Amino acid sequence: MAAPLWTPSEGRIANSNLTAFMNRVCSQRAVSIPDYGALYQWSIDEPQKFWKSVWDFGGIIAQRRGRVVLRNGDKMPGAQWFPEARLNFAQNLLRRHDDSAAIIFWSEDRIRRVLSHRELVEQVARLAQAMRAAGVSRGDRVAAYLPNMPETVIAMLATAAVGAVWSSCSPDFGAQGVLDRFGQIEPKILLGADGYYYNGKTHDSLVKLRAIVDGLPSLVQTVVVPYVSAEPLLSGIRRSVYLRDFVAGHETSEIEFESLPFDHPLYIMYSSGTTGVPKCIVHGAGGTLIQHLKEHLLHVDLKPGDRLFYFTTCGWMMWNWLVSGLAAEATLLLYDGSPFYPDGNVLFDFADEAGMTVFGTSAKFIDAVSKAGLEPMKTHKLTSLRAVLSTGSPLVPESFDFVYQKIKRDICLSSISGGTDIVSCFALGNPILPVWRGELQCRGLGMRVEVFDEQGRPVTGQKGELVCTAAFPSMPVDFWNDPEQKKYHAAYFERFPGIWCHGDYVELTEHDGIIIYGRSDAVLNPGGVRIGTAEVYRQAEQIEEVEESLVIGQQWHGDVRVVLFVRLRDGLSLDVALVKKIKDRIRHHTTPRHVPAKVIQVADIPRTKSGKIVELAVRNVVHGEPVRNKEALANPEALELFKDLAELA
Repeated sequence: MAAPLWTPSEGRIANSNLTAFMNRVCSQRAVSIPDYGALYQWSIDEPQKFWKSVWDFGGIIAQRRGRVVLRNGDKMPGAQWFPEARLNFAQNLLRRHDDSAAIIFWSEDRIRRVLSHRELVEQVARLAQAMRAAGVSRGDRVAAYLPNMPETVIAMLATAAVGAVWSSCSPDFGAQGVLDRFGQIEPKILLGADGYYYNGKTHDSLVKLRAIVDGLPSLVQTVVVPYVSAEPLLSGIRRSVYLRDFVAGHETSEIEFESLPFDHPLYIMYSSGTTGVPKCIVHGAGGTLIQHLKEHLLHVDLKPGDRLFYFTTCGWMMWNWLVSGLAAEATLLLYDGSPFYPDGNVLFDFADEAGMTVFGTSAKFIDAVSKAGLEPMKTHKLTSLRAVLSTGSPLVPESFDFVYQKIKRDICLSSISGGTDIVSCFALGNPILPVWRGELQCRGLGMRVEVFDEQGRPVTGQKGELVCTAAFPSMPVDFWNDPEQKKYHAAYFERFPGIWCHGDYVELTEHDGIIIYGRSDAVLNPGGVRIGTAEVYRQAEQIEEVEESLVIGQQWHGDVRVVLFVRLRDGLSLDVALVKKIKDRIRHHTTPRHVPAKVIQVADIPRTKSGKIVELAVRNVVHGEPVRNKEALANPEALELFKDLAELA
């Protein structure tokens, strides 16, 4: 049997938050919990005791908690967590008022800023007062079209402090893509930057901002954050004002935090929107807070003063997840721009200079660093780095090898997986468990995660649907404008009534870890055999010439055939020898069923704004079917490359 790639030291286990939590539970609950497996079982067998223990361990600040932890716990959806509680999300993130760093910000090679906890609180106080003066109150929506910068965090916290609802898109979205989202929720205030930096270039946002404002008649104020210019021109932007003028005259006095129910709306987030207008997913303040505290404290082992980084934009749920690190009293490391400008070392430079503790990124970034031939272990110290987190797509086993061979040996590599739907994770890292090659370490505490076969039976050691069979706090409160919850039910509960079906094709392993094979709706089905797309990507992208790939199942003569599209390294062309090399590797490392019937070179591969490739959109184009919402894509023009491929011989 193969050995794990990494095993935590006895000292690391003993000093972990997870061990402290286990000891506390054993002492207070008079139960025996010798290891993580026992703790996980207790957490799903005794959900009320578990989540109450998380509340206490995380030191949640609340006007009251109430005696009831869970009401209607047998209903999904319909369960209510802490129904008597009153709290404020922002108050829990602003618990420190000292002069230590709250935010360290890099904008490529243009800007470096540090904001202390005291300064953060003062700026949130001023903006919260300004919002109230502008008429913003509980339940109103505040929308942001901003880069990943300190002002975005400040604005979100001010929004939450007054009880309004926050929603954000990154400035690389086109105007129509933003309106498809914000137009549904009718925001009262819109915050936007005048531009952003990417790959060494300055990109103007004012033209798009004007179009967005014109398409949002609900706005009473547009607040412009100067970023690429000290005095951007506001002409033509309706009811616009600079941020500095918006907050002028408001004091840095103590923040008045609205006391709100546990499930009061905090965030409105969006489905990818590649199959139609994006669905507006409403997340509650309490559920988001307690779930993120659990993940940060117990699964990431985040401690006060740690420096938490995730490479993300404000259009991806990992931004919301990152910002919650303030509740664990960590310092947030924000980076805006290209992770490869001026080269692939910039984020590792950031890690060294800022004393990064946790490095969060995507599986694609790790693969890109590997293919660029970089070896951070040789070029950087990375002394403070304890953990690397990866999400966005499955982290292939070879990328596990790369991290331990080329980045750092003594590190907890945590491939994690969840989604916008739950603003958190179903599968996570674990500071007290070993890391096994190609596996997500464990199921999240308090999440009754199982794998179902086609008949809805739980299975281990075989592929199936990832489901959650019991309610959890970070389930969406609602979908916006879905009064009868028809969209909500259709999204998660149609496949297995009363059970959350997440749409991932996975396997529960003998180590009680998880392997993800791709999205269920993108599963290939040649000859009736189900194949996860990640199984093909893993092999194809190990070929040196292949930069990236995308695979679909094409309807063909009454069956399904596998078609693989590849983007090659610059200057290379697909020939008979390379096609054979790709097919031979796939056949040798998987099965003959996995081998594509066709391998086709394309110049680009379409992806969402958060970097996920879109198999379904490509499949629609190849079959001559419409793609309803191209605005959801970062590079919609790439779809044109697939238009004439429906009749491939």
